[in-house]
Amino acid sequence: MPYFSSNSKAKLKTCHPKIQKIMEYAIKYVDFTILEGIRTFERQKELVQQNKSKTMNSKHLPDKNGQSRAIDIAPYPIDWHNRERFILFAGFILGIAQAMGIKLISGIDWDRDFYIKDHNFFDAPHFQLADEED
Repeated sequence: MPYFSSNSKAKLKTCHPKIQKIMEYAIKYVDFTILEGIRTFERQKELVQQNKSKTMNSKHLPDKNGQSRAIDIAPYPIDWHNRERFILFAGFILGIAQAMGIKLISGIDWDRDFYIKDHNFFDAPHFQLADEED
C-alpha cells in the first residue's frame, strides 16, 4: 500500500484540514508525493517571476489560521511529460473530494466545468479549496 514519506507528511500538515482529509484518503489507493503546501511570500514571488505561478494572491500563502488552502501534488514516480497521467490523477483526486462533499479546484480545470481546453495556464500539480469552503 502506498504511503507518504516524512517529507510529504510535513508538507501536508501545513495544509487546511479538508485538504489533509482528501490526501490521507487518496494515498491509500494511489502513490503520489506532496510537492508543496504552505509557501512564504518570498517563495510565491519567486514562482511568479519564473512564470510558474500567475498571482501573488496564492492559496498557498498562509490563511487567517496559518494554513495553506492549496497543495501541489504529483503521481509517483513523477513524469513531467506525461500530461495524460496528471489529468487522470486530477480526476481521481477531484472525485474523492466530491465524494467527501469538499469543493476542490484543480489547476487543470480552474472553473470546474470539466473542460480543460478553455484555460491558458495548465498547472497539473495544483489543487485548492474553493472560496466557499471554510
